[in-house]
This record gives sequence, structure tokens and C-alpha cells, in this order.
Amino acid sequence: MDQFKNIRIKDVAELAGVSVATVDRVLHKRGKISEKAMTKVMEALEKTGYKPNLIASTLGSNKVFKIAAMLPNPALDDYWNQSGSGIFKATEEWAQYNVRIEPFYFNLYDKKSFQQVSQKVIDFKPDSVLLAPVHYHEALDFFAELKKLEIPYVIFNTNIQEADPLCFIGQDLYQSGRVGAEMLATKLGKKGNILVLHIYEETENAIHVKEKERGFRDYFANNNLNDFTIESFEFPDFNDAVFIRELQQILSKQQVDGIFVPTSKWTHLTALVLDKTGQKDIALVGYDLLKDNIHYMYEGIINFLIHQNPRKQAVKGIGYLVNYLLFKKQPPLSDLFPLEIITRENIKSYIHSDLN
Repeated sequence: MDQFKNIRIKDVAELAGVSVATVDRVLHKRGKISEKAMTKVMEALEKTGYKPNLIASTLGSNKVFKIAAMLPNPALDDYWNQSGSGIFKATEEWAQYNVRIEPFYFNLYDKKSFQQVSQKVIDFKPDSVLLAPVHYHEALDFFAELKKLEIPYVIFNTNIQEADPLCFIGQDLYQSGRVGAEMLATKLGKKGNILVLHIYEETENAIHVKEKERGFRDYFANNNLNDFTIESFEFPDFNDAVFIRELQQILSKQQVDGIFVPTSKWTHLTALVLDKTGQKDIALVGYDLLKDNIHYMYEGIINFLIHQNPRKQAVKGIGYLVNYLLFKKQPPLSDLFPLEIITRENIKSYIHSDLN
């Protein structure tokens, strides 16, 4: 990129094969520009690294772009706290470019809260929205409202097929469940009794959990692993003490060889129960590099974690929206993160890299 260090508009025009006036119209978003010319100019801008100058050119317009970031309250869950830190990082990065990022937090365990906060987002009159649509049916209504108002949006963490976002950022949840199943099957051998735990998750409304379990069960069925039994348990009360007591009762009544927890917070609470009951031999697969999950992995109680990188998801989501608003740069339809498998042997390297 050194050959483009002192790039000028004239150089961009020559590279794109268009006039300087055409490049100027693209930079300042004025006048009519053919799609072909727009594509050539944007490709030249990308190739030359002219983006900082392009961003600077928007400052003179005094236009402030408003982005609403709607996600579960970070104070209620460490996973969403990481997403919140990603929003904060993005806010700092883009503040100097006339971009205002406003967070809107809803209660993860309250559908009505999602509805109320979505209305606050509409009242904010954003230019675009970043959304974690963890409540399926309520999210569909919100998508319809955004479409009616012609407000572009990016979704992250949970993909919903009926949505029409600029981009989805996250993981293939179905495949994630299959990976969890493969890790447990490898750990247990040829047979075993496995529990899938849902804690305060309405599975019909929590697509992210439903898809993970579908992938988990399909792995055993597709590979003819018929000597494994899989049983799902739902815990409708999200009170930690109630969950711990009820799980202890289940483990005292039946033989359990492995547990799959498709959410982050409840992974370490499950590990806590295994620790308290002295059942560390039960294989446990869960999600994410949360502080307590890291502790129980070091203790050898959590065997595998599938890391979803919530902080990076939020940062990239804001980045895609800013690029779309400032430069009309279309993001990819989906940005699927790799299914990162964390073990006690590689956890240190992931902890350090995830903080960057």
C-alpha cells in the first residue's frame, strides 16, 4: 500500500478510469452517478486506501449519522457485557467522524422489555440499527417496522431467516450444535447419557438455542450413534439458586455422562453444580470465554467451550453500518465467525487475543 501513501483525487480518478468530477461527486454524494462509475470509484478508493480522506470529506456536511445499538442489558449477563464493551469501543472509534452510536438495552428475560425498547429505538429516529434479535416473535414485528420506515439494520448473535438485514454477524448456530455434539461424543466414547439444559429459554422464541439443539441432535442421528441418549431439561426460573437446586436433584436421580449447555452464563453455573456435588467426571460442553467459565475450565470441570466472540461481533456490526452510511458500501449478507473450540490447553492464547 506504500505506493498509495500520498494518493490524490486525480490518482483515484485515473485508476478508476473516470473523471475527477465523477470522483468528487462520489465523495460528496451529489449529482447523478451511474452504477458502473460508482463501482469503479469505490473499488479504486478501496484499493488505494483513500477511506480516511473519504471520511474526512463527510465532516464538512455537518451531517450526524445516528446508529441505534439494541441488545440485552450488559449488567444482567457477562456475555452481553462483552457485546456492550464492543459497542463502547466502536463508539470511541467513530465519534470523530460525525457518527453517534446510542445503546438501547432491554431485559434479556422479558419480551415486553424488548417491545418497549424497540419503540424507543424508533422514537430515536436512527439512520440505521444494530440489533441482537434474541426474542424471535417480537423481533419479527420490529423488523417489519424498520422496513416500513426504510431504516437499514444489521443483526448479530442470532440469525432469523425471515429478517432482511444488510448483514448477519455471528456463527452458524446449527453447525455450532453439531460441533458441541462431536466434542461430547469424542469425550464419552461409544455411549452415554447426555443432558441438554435450557435455562429460562422459551425454545420456540429463542432461535439461537433451538438451532444449536437441532444441530446437536442431528449429529448423533446422522452418525448412527444410537447408544447415546439425549434428554432436554427446561428450567423456567432464571434464579441462580433455584437452578442449582433443581440440577442437583436431577443429577442425584439419574446417571449422567455428559451435559451440553447452549448458552454462556449457565455453563459456569452448571460447572458450579458439578463441582459442589463432586461429579467432575461428567463431561461438560458450553459457550464463551466468560470469567467464571475460564475459572472452571482451569479447574478441569468444563471440558470444551465454543467461543462466539461477542465483543468482535458488535464492533464489526457497527463498522458495517458506518461504512454503509458514509460510503454506501454494501456489507456481506453474512459474516460467519469460525467455530472456535477452547480447551484448557489453548485457553491462554485465546484470552490474550480476545482482549485486542
